[in-house]
Amino acid sequence: MAGLYRGLSRLALNLCDGRFPDEFARFCRSEIMGTMVMKKTIRNGFVAALATGLALLAGPVAQAQSKDSLTIGVTLEPPHLDPTAGAAAAIDEIVYANVFEGLTRIDQNGAVRPQLAESWTISDAGLVYTFNLKKGVTFHDGTAFDADDVVFALDRARAEDSVNAQKSLFGAIDRVEAVDPGTVRITLSRPEGRLLFNLGRGDAVIVAPESAANNKAAPIGTGPFKFDRWVRGSQVRLVAVDADRPIQKVTFRFVPDPTAQVAALRAGDIDAVANLQAPEAVIAFQDDPNFEVWIGSTEGETIIAINNARPPLNDVRVRRALAHAIDRLTIIDGAMFGFGTPIGTHFAPHHPAYVDLRAGSAHDTVKARALLAEAGQSDLKLTLKLPPPTYARRGGEIVAAQLEEAGIKVEIIPVEWAQWLEQGFRGKDYDLTIVSHTEPLDIGIYGREGYYFNYDSSAFRALMQRLNDTSNSAARKDIMGEAQRLIAADAVNAYMFQLAKLGVWRKGLVGMWRNAPVQANDVTGVRWE
Repeated sequence: MAGLYRGLSRLALNLCDGRFPDEFARFCRSEIMGTMVMKKTIRNGFVAALATGLALLAGPVAQAQSKDSLTIGVTLEPPHLDPTAGAAAAIDEIVYANVFEGLTRIDQNGAVRPQLAESWTISDAGLVYTFNLKKGVTFHDGTAFDADDVVFALDRARAEDSVNAQKSLFGAIDRVEAVDPGTVRITLSRPEGRLLFNLGRGDAVIVAPESAANNKAAPIGTGPFKFDRWVRGSQVRLVAVDADRPIQKVTFRFVPDPTAQVAALRAGDIDAVANLQAPEAVIAFQDDPNFEVWIGSTEGETIIAINNARPPLNDVRVRRALAHAIDRLTIIDGAMFGFGTPIGTHFAPHHPAYVDLRAGSAHDTVKARALLAEAGQSDLKLTLKLPPPTYARRGGEIVAAQLEEAGIKVEIIPVEWAQWLEQGFRGKDYDLTIVSHTEPLDIGIYGREGYYFNYDSSAFRALMQRLNDTSNSAARKDIMGEAQRLIAADAVNAYMFQLAKLGVWRKGLVGMWRNAPVQANDVTGVRWE
């Protein structure tokens, strides 16, 4: 009840500030803040009344756009539009399944489905996969799709000089061969139980040799939508390839500010936000008959990433102190209004192999201070770089306050995504940062050489090698459990929560994904009723 009350109170503050003249906004904020100070005396009836009032305050909603167009608000503008050449989730959120297709695809429930391959067979030893390709497929520039394109795309992705952000996905592939124009054979050097899933990720989409070099700015794929235009700083627009598709034009509009996302939905400027960055507004949208709200799951492990190579963060006692200093539930409540699942390691709680390790890093300020003293850190000062998403900016303020309670002084440095990618991800120039890793089953990044955590563990790399060499599902589950325990014990990062998917879209829009097993805004099945 306390969490709900705080969420409603903060929502009221936002509505007051956004909808009324300055004088009344100041009065409204003053009254609500005074009530928040006295929250222990508030009865349940007030909460119910406030929830009802918020729904009324929301006001009328503009009419939806024409029935053959769709505008989706996205938080981040991608650095480019080639999913085979970048790690940013914002790329896949626009082009995955819409513009680019792979041999397989992942649906909203995480299941593998046929895509450019209409069927396949697997040898008894699990080392040879033979794919039968769809016929009559063409790229958006008119060139024909065939087995040679598959060979080119996969060899490019796994080449020694590949810039593919997930090159390791293709590590088990020994060779890719075109048996004939409609058949591809992939031979593995070792069993890889997740090959079909990996081939369905954005990093494995099929690109053509004629257009691959220009896909960053002018993507050419085989999907049902083709690239139309990119207005930098504003939007990317796709148009349907076929005239009989129910949605003929899709615009992805960049709306980084949470309040602006809410306003744009209510004004009718956008029809949907696949993952709303204003969790405080969810209650009002749930009570509004003009909208549908769906709270789903994501693969987003939200962490305080720690630069393990930078002293004194290279001392495991200091990292463990950071982990004990944070209170996960308070962060989830304060930054995400209760939407999120606490985690104690880098693994999705909805996965069958998940191990609940939260107790090992439970909130304990006294223990955090003791660990810092043991490590000889009496006056520790750290920087915390925060990219734009709500979970980072709002969560970072709470994290900084909690670390200060444990005796760690924190300088908050807001950064844009381009800065974060350049300084943090590539340059490793940070002490702490907050980010949500939305790639599916990505614990393997902890064994990746040169990854931005700067974690160097031969024991972990050995576990990943065992995992790669193991096809038995029960044995793989055990190895993944060992991996989770190892990175939790090493306190590689401070693990906070699994990000929830807060989907909000206009009533009558059907086919939007309710869960996010991969980084996607797949609109291939979306239509207006």
